[in-house]
Amino acid sequence: QVQLVESGGGLVQAGGSLRLSCAASGRTVSTYAVGWFRQAPGKEREYVIGITQGGLITSYADSVKGRFTISRDNAKNTVYLQMNSLKPEDTAVYYCAAVQTAGLPRLGSQYDYWGQGTQVTVSS
Repeated sequence: QVQLVESGGGLVQAGGSLRLSCAASGRTVSTYAVGWFRQAPGKEREYVIGITQGGLITSYADSVKGRFTISRDNAKNTVYLQMNSLKPEDTAVYYCAAVQTAGLPRLGSQYDYWGQGTQVTVSS
């Protein structure tokens, strides 16, 4: 079993930055792809960004390209989401998820492990 814990959320003004962390325990996640998803009130959960097990390949939703980056430190069993130039429409609960695969899924149903989420609120 893998346990994931997100942290780093909060309230920020538009144009600001936040860095979210996804800390894993239970197993090393070096062989897991990790994705970040978000869900805003009244909206469906959506894929934001992801990184392969080796960290060489990342994928982004169009809405965050050029603003969000993802990285991982397998020695710390942690994945990071750096969010810059935040917009009010980025407001959501952000979840990290992991699956043991060499690929990089973009569907939530393809992930096996989920964190509890962290709230990000961007004020205008």
